[in-house]
Amino acid sequence: MSRHGDSPGVIIATLVVAIVLTLVSLPPALDALRPYWVALVLIYWCLETQGLITLGMAFSVGLVLDLLTGSLLGMHALSLVILIYLVTRFRARLRFFPSWQQALSVFALLLNDRIILLWIVSLRGDPLPPLGFWLPPTVGALLWLPVFLLLDRFRANIRRRAALRHS
Repeated sequence: MSRHGDSPGVIIATLVVAIVLTLVSLPPALDALRPYWVALVLIYWCLETQGLITLGMAFSVGLVLDLLTGSLLGMHALSLVILIYLVTRFRARLRFFPSWQQALSVFALLLNDRIILLWIVSLRGDPLPPLGFWLPPTVGALLWLPVFLLLDRFRANIRRRAALRHS
């Protein structure tokens, strides 16, 4: 257990769920609305646990995501490293924003992620993605509060169970 009572196993379990949600196939009409689950979970843990989410962990999760989705190796790794760097850099401010400002910040972070992915796509010489490419940051921002509350409740339950076991 870390000094704050947060287990790396709990973080990894939530990341596995986020990766599974990313891999679940959706109808083509809904696929454009799929939020970047892994980024949302990493943002949550980076905000709530100081030092447990590192750039190396973000890179590793990104590589796993690249392998599982069949995307260009390093594409998600680069975008997640930049995302986690920004969250870590502005963590002190982001943590104390009201929920609507946090959601706007998450939107900006996810939009930045899309710009990085667009840059990588353009470097490869691929055609520009359709307008639906820009929808996931909006969906992610709208889902930020429910995701935050769900992970917060999950984290509290895990801590409560650990406290009961040790007392």
